[in-house]
Amino acid sequence: MSIVLTEFARPRLFPREPRRNTIQDCTPAQFERHLNEVPPLLVLAGYAPFCQLHVHRNWTSTRCLAVPISNDNRHLLRSDYEARTSDELPVLVRWFAGLQPPVADYLIVILYSREQLAKEGTAIDADWGVVGCMYTAEPVETPMAPVTMMRNALGVAEGGSGVPLDRQAYARSVEFWRTHANWRG
Repeated sequence: MSIVLTEFARPRLFPREPRRNTIQDCTPAQFERHLNEVPPLLVLAGYAPFCQLHVHRNWTSTRCLAVPISNDNRHLLRSDYEARTSDELPVLVRWFAGLQPPVADYLIVILYSREQLAKEGTAIDADWGVVGCMYTAEPVETPMAPVTMMRNALGVAEGGSGVPLDRQAYARSVEFWRTHANWRG
């Protein structure tokens, strides 16, 4: 199995201006090489047949991305409308500013099949393409954000995958994200 970093994921995981809430101590080429040379600890089913999650022990100093909301940190929450690319509609997002989360124990790499990426307009020369990565304390998937589920249900034209909304998965996502937020460094 071969894996490449997609142009969609590259600026999010390895931005030109390094940020503390992205992958640390690793170049994009080193990241790709690691994924192709070191077998994952676990392979989890993704939200659709074309998606896999590869769980790796964190070999970097990358920090956990999702942080529980508490009375002690609630004042650090921020929000704004943002789009991931210039082609997408902005959606409401929230994050912590000024927070120092723990180093993640796991990097959970989100992979899409070559066929799905081609449907979404991205050709790759590998079996799987990295579309994202979760940085977690446990080797379990962080629920997809509710707005991402909605975007996926809207279809490829709106930056999604075309997978219909699963109400039960959406409810589990809301339950998690009601009490957690990402952070920005």
